[in-house]
Amino acid sequence: MGKRDEGLRFVSLAHRLRALGLGLGMLPVAAVLYRQQAPLWLWALLFANGLLWPHLAWLHAVRATRPVQHEQFNLMVDSAMLGAWVAVMRFNLLPCVLLVSMMAMDRISAGGWRVLARALLLQVAACALVAWLTGFAWQPVSDMFDIVACIPMMAVYPVWLSTVNFKFARRIRQQNRLLEQLNRTDTLTGLANRAHWLETAAREMHRYLRNQRPATLILLDIDGFKLVNDRHGHAAGDALLQELAAVLRESLRSVDTPGRLGGDEFGVVLPETGLDRAREVAERIRQRVERIGHIDDTLVQPCTLSLGVAEVGPRHANVEAWIRQADIALYLAKTQGRNRVCANPPEVVAH
Repeated sequence: MGKRDEGLRFVSLAHRLRALGLGLGMLPVAAVLYRQQAPLWLWALLFANGLLWPHLAWLHAVRATRPVQHEQFNLMVDSAMLGAWVAVMRFNLLPCVLLVSMMAMDRISAGGWRVLARALLLQVAACALVAWLTGFAWQPVSDMFDIVACIPMMAVYPVWLSTVNFKFARRIRQQNRLLEQLNRTDTLTGLANRAHWLETAAREMHRYLRNQRPATLILLDIDGFKLVNDRHGHAAGDALLQELAAVLRESLRSVDTPGRLGGDEFGVVLPETGLDRAREVAERIRQRVERIGHIDDTLVQPCTLSLGVAEVGPRHANVEAWIRQADIALYLAKTQGRNRVCANPPEVVAH
């Protein structure tokens, strides 16, 4: 979604809030004007401000090349208008405090304290100008009629604004979770990326050091993967990597962590798994991969894997030593003819 689309969504939300806020805000202003026996032209201004202005502001903003900036201008116009109505109401205490407070809540939600500060400055300036033009009339006392007129605004608008803020917060949390997932996932295969996989391996290493719980690593890569890319193109190579990722997901438990470490190199972290069981898992993966290899009706066979298996042991000084032992096992599988599983027992430590 582009910046303009995001801007239009902001404008649409502001339009709904403005229409509701000004519509409810008309009631306390109208109550004061009624007691003042205000002239018809002032009533016309009130209805124009409450019923027409929200839609005119929205129309101007959606037609602008920079909708968000135009909507920020609309917010300032709202603030100036409110300042003028405060003076027109002759500073009637409850309606004025209520409307100014609701406006402050809205401005903080829209842009924080900086937006609120600008809005208050405009509000005070407009209020001072209109008060000067009307002779600084001062009638701060609110009666029961004014109080009743304020109730819809007090009851509805804060709830609606809180609902909007809640939805925004939930959306941000969802986006943060998605971003975190993307940061931990390989985009091609959907498996854990190298950083996430290394974190998982380190966590299992620490768990072993604390509780002596077993864990095993499998490192694997595709035999002759470069030839696949050279003969059939990188698209075929990518498809083969995706098929291998699918085999890993199908062959492993939910607690296991497969990851792409780079190129055609993959790794698997197997918690609560000893060497013999891990060797069986590796052999099952190897056999299943032998059955894949058709890319766009083109035979990429033979598609085989070399796999190295290493169980964590008491002589591993750190996770790097553990991974290095699995890497040595993978190297042995390569040198012994490929398409096989080799395992290093935990007593054998790589230096």
